Amino acid sequence: MSASSHTENSDAADWLDLEPDEEQITFVSLFDTETFPNLEELLTHCRTQHAFDLVATVHRLRLEFHDAVKLVNFIRACTGEGKNIPRAISAGDFADDKYLKPVLENDALLFSLDEILSEGPANPETATKGQALSVESRNKELEAKLAELNERFASYRLAVEETLDKRWGDENEAGNLGREKQKESSDYYFESYAYNDIHETMLKDEVRTDAYRDFIYENKQLFQGKVVLDIGCGTGILSMFCAKAGAAQVIAVDKSDIIDKARENVFNNGMAGTITCLRGAIEDVKLPVGQVDIIVSEWMGYCLLYEAMLPSVLYARDKYLRPDGLLVPSSATIWMAPVRDSEYVTDTVSFWRDVYGFDMKAMQECIYDEARILTMPPAAICGSPYPFKVLDLHTVKPEDLFFTAKWESQITRDIDSLDGFLIWFDNFFVNSRADKPPAPETTPEDFVKQKSGYVAFTTGPFGKETHWKQGLLLQPPTQLKGPRPRLTGQVIFSALEENVRALDIQLAWTEEGQQEKARTWKLK
Repeated sequence: MSASSHTENSDAADWLDLEPDEEQITFVSLFDTETFPNLEELLTHCRTQHAFDLVATVHRLRLEFHDAVKLVNFIRACTGEGKNIPRAISAGDFADDKYLKPVLENDALLFSLDEILSEGPANPETATKGQALSVESRNKELEAKLAELNERFASYRLAVEETLDKRWGDENEAGNLGREKQKESSDYYFESYAYNDIHETMLKDEVRTDAYRDFIYENKQLFQGKVVLDIGCGTGILSMFCAKAGAAQVIAVDKSDIIDKARENVFNNGMAGTITCLRGAIEDVKLPVGQVDIIVSEWMGYCLLYEAMLPSVLYARDKYLRPDGLLVPSSATIWMAPVRDSEYVTDTVSFWRDVYGFDMKAMQECIYDEARILTMPPAAICGSPYPFKVLDLHTVKPEDLFFTAKWESQITRDIDSLDGFLIWFDNFFVNSRADKPPAPETTPEDFVKQKSGYVAFTTGPFGKETHWKQGLLLQPPTQLKGPRPRLTGQVIFSALEENVRALDIQLAWTEEGQQEKARTWKLK
């Protein structure tokens, strides 16, 4: 559970102020601050007051949609800088791709460019026809216009974002065309993140999402005016937290098709001017900046290292993060404890020996070979938990993610056998690069008391359930010789040869004076 303390009222307030205000569609003049309720009046104003015919110019230059976008943004940029536009404007005046980025947030004129492109040059005699309509007919016309604008809003958003992707980083994708022809064995991993259900599960995990939100909002001074990189951005929720906290620029990267939904979420919340969404693996995309101040990522998998996303974060850290930059989160600790749960074993293993009166022991084959992801009750823990690995994300190297570590535990209740071992992790968020990771045995509850702005959470059996749950290494019931003995041994984390995103977990342990026992589990 997130160890940050907030009242329900303050939590609600944080979420409520993320809701966008009801949008009022108004058209802003290209040359001054005058606003208009519809496109026709805007175009008439530009012609009569500023001697500029936008429709005629678009058709004279034979502009397509993206060039028309650049024309509008070019004119707005000149107006904002107090410059006059050329008397006979040409396509070369606005050829720079920087004019693809909107100058005016939620510019209704940009959403209506399809209408201008589909019509011939405007007829001055009919441009003011709306003035003769009755109030009732005008309202109907505006309602229809609003519906059209909402549709064009989505089209414009995707068109511009896709074009920016091509300009900035389809260099991002261009270099990968050859590799795309040979589908990577791990592509199923990215495909799985294209669907809504997995993101719904993660967003509804309050422990997870609240921890990121709390850290970002409680440490707004860290994000104010900074450049932030969000790796594996998913729906864009962390990017939007950062933008709301005052980040000057957020770059959201994801290889999954969910990036299209992230773009839409960003635009619908009025943050397209701050957040740039890029499609691709972080190793392949080309960022529009050379360095970033903060890297935010929710990279954790089952048993922490399943999915092997952390190497991508470390790649970005070494390539893009400033020397004094911050990783969010900053460290993680992996724990393990012995378990004894006769009820679970009966329901899971013994069950197959009597299924409606039939012996199905064949179904027990390989039942102990794979790690199981589930939530175990605290009562199942029968020995002292041990923190066998701490990862300092600011200093850890990719080769350190597959390791051998010592492990030990003191059995804490009277049992005659073990059913297996349980693995979970804690995550910690420090707010200064100079701050060291907590000591291995530090709990999230103790950690957050050390300094204002610290946040932490656990995925273990003694905290609130998370979508990561815990990893159970189930084994055949193993007899213990002594009363409440001490166990010692080692655990090995490594990648599966056939799937680098999967885990191979080996555990060797011994009861004092007894023969060593060992087993391997796969998490795939």
